[in-house]
Amino acid sequence: MDLWSQSWFLFFNTLLVISALPTPENFDVDGGIDQDIFDINEDLGLDLFEGDIKLGAQERNSIIGEQYRWPHTIPYVLEDSLEMNAKGVILNAFERYRLKTCIDFKPWTGEPNYISVIKGSGCWSSVGNRQAGRQELSIGANCDRIATVQHEFLHALGFWHEQSRSDRDDYVSIIWDRILSGRQHNFNTYSDQVSDSLNVPYDYTSVMHYSKTAFQNGTEPTIVTRISDFEDVIGQRMDFSDSDLLKLNRLYNCSSSLSFMDSCNFELENVCGMIQSSGDSADWQRVSQVPRGPDSDHSYMGQCEGSGFFMYFDSSSVNVGATAVLESRMLYPKRGFQCLQFYLYNSGSESDQLNIYTREYSTDNVNGSLTLVEEIKDIPIGSWQLHHVTLEMTNKFRVVFEGRKGSGASLGGLSIDDINLSETRCPHHVWHIRNITQLIGSPNGTLYSPPFYSSEGYAFQIQLTLSHLTNAGIYFHLISGANDDQLQWPCPWQQATMTLLDQNPDIRQRMSNQRSITTDPFMTTDNGNYFWDSPSKVGEVAFFPNGTQFRRSRGYGTSAFITHERLNSRDFIKGNDVYILLTVEDISHLNSTPTQPTPTPSIKDLCLELTCENDGVCAVRDDKAECRCPSGDDWWYIGERCEKRGSTRDTIIIAVSSTVAVFAVMLAITLVSVYCTRRKYLKRTSSNTANTTPKNVS
Repeated sequence: MDLWSQSWFLFFNTLLVISALPTPENFDVDGGIDQDIFDINEDLGLDLFEGDIKLGAQERNSIIGEQYRWPHTIPYVLEDSLEMNAKGVILNAFERYRLKTCIDFKPWTGEPNYISVIKGSGCWSSVGNRQAGRQELSIGANCDRIATVQHEFLHALGFWHEQSRSDRDDYVSIIWDRILSGRQHNFNTYSDQVSDSLNVPYDYTSVMHYSKTAFQNGTEPTIVTRISDFEDVIGQRMDFSDSDLLKLNRLYNCSSSLSFMDSCNFELENVCGMIQSSGDSADWQRVSQVPRGPDSDHSYMGQCEGSGFFMYFDSSSVNVGATAVLESRMLYPKRGFQCLQFYLYNSGSESDQLNIYTREYSTDNVNGSLTLVEEIKDIPIGSWQLHHVTLEMTNKFRVVFEGRKGSGASLGGLSIDDINLSETRCPHHVWHIRNITQLIGSPNGTLYSPPFYSSEGYAFQIQLTLSHLTNAGIYFHLISGANDDQLQWPCPWQQATMTLLDQNPDIRQRMSNQRSITTDPFMTTDNGNYFWDSPSKVGEVAFFPNGTQFRRSRGYGTSAFITHERLNSRDFIKGNDVYILLTVEDISHLNSTPTQPTPTPSIKDLCLELTCENDGVCAVRDDKAECRCPSGDDWWYIGERCEKRGSTRDTIIIAVSSTVAVFAVMLAITLVSVYCTRRKYLKRTSSNTANTTPKNVS
């Protein structure tokens, strides 16, 4: 164990209580107000289309049309104007896209079209790929929330707001007299010819839905759901909903996501393609409960009759040292780093252990090379525990779970459930909070985490406040630690990401609530001190439960982290436990300005003087701008600017009219010809008659 962590080891599994000494006031980045995207933009005086959509010179276009699609890998630039915290949050949002869709992002290297992420006034985006070269997307002040970034990039990918669907009125009622004057147009609906719902039902849980208070002129809701249970659900800003993902994956023809690898809750009898080893002493069994625990699986916690299975190794029936080995199906890595996550329950002996191996295959070793990655020992008895294991696989491999019987007496064994594997980074720390429900809304509902260390060596704590009647708050504190003399102060550009875990069995369906803050070394307090200076210098005295004294700096976070109502929804609380995942990483590299590539010939400059009408798209051919006009099965636009409309019906009318006209002309010519010929003939006949009249021969 590292020297600097030895002094904290005894506290790592201890829930710290609030010190009796006065705590300095926390810094609330929200000012205690949970502002939505539209509130932020409205306060700034922005009058954007539907609150956060930037329209171009060609007016509104829809997601209907391949010309508005981005490639599956979208070039981007994080402009210097962005706040540092926003840059880190945007990169985290990209990881959510990679985990749940086939959409990827890459730094711009000169592609004709790319997204330029700026700190503009407010949070906004255009809809779809505008084919205009540099396309701006703004993550302004207070927009640096991961779901806000996801929301704006969904606009850029081609999506409108959920409540603008043509079938909106079947699911919600708009209370028009409660809407701010002049903002009624933000609640318009659009036909299927303008916005495509992709055959997905109306989604109250969409991250693209307005909240019930959007553009209100008082305190009453402007949107009322026809199913009242969803009144406080609409407007969530946590993560993609299942339907958001379904629509995005349909629109971009995604058959799989980029960084997801496997998920297994053992509900199917094939146990997700896992195999039992033939060289071990026992087998893992698929069961729904065990006499000595657990009473139910972790996926459903016994709530679903006839379902709820997990894998169990009975260590009470084997000898010391006996093993049971369960191997995953073959897996094929792409990124070179993975995170294995699973839940573990021990009902046997604390000396029983679970070992995690990888079996890696190569051309030189077709049978696979077995490598021990982590030994999990001293497993607490009697509860499900969340575990993460970092892998670094580059060749095809299997994950191997080995249960091993310890020396102690056992009346049960080891159980595993809800396994997820993805090519993402594991959190650095996990804060497990038990018996959470009795603390919500309680005067004693202020909790401090155990002390943790960042990868750079900074000691910190997380404060969770549950005592408020409606909201839970979360704050990041630096505390005095063993490395303070060797660290840089004020603490520079460390981004702390705090995630309240949605414990859905499948990582792709989770809607976890996340907040990030970044230490700015130039931030000062009212008395002139640096906010992120050494806690030994600017912190207040506090005590651990065993009486050890330390210093804690002011907290930095939000009192509006999540409402109690949302906290009690989904799977944030499971078995009366919650998990907060913590990562603190150095993002100072984002402070430097990367060298901008020389752009390839861009459409933007040549198309500035040409505005295509009727949804036409400007394109460049032979160094000349021209409009590519839209067309359908029986209609089209033509003209230099697509200003003229044509259709099959018009063509038929023109063709028939032309035929009739030609026939009429030909008929007229024929009649005239006949008339003239007849007249000429009659004249000639009359002349001949005169010439042949017999003379009088009397």
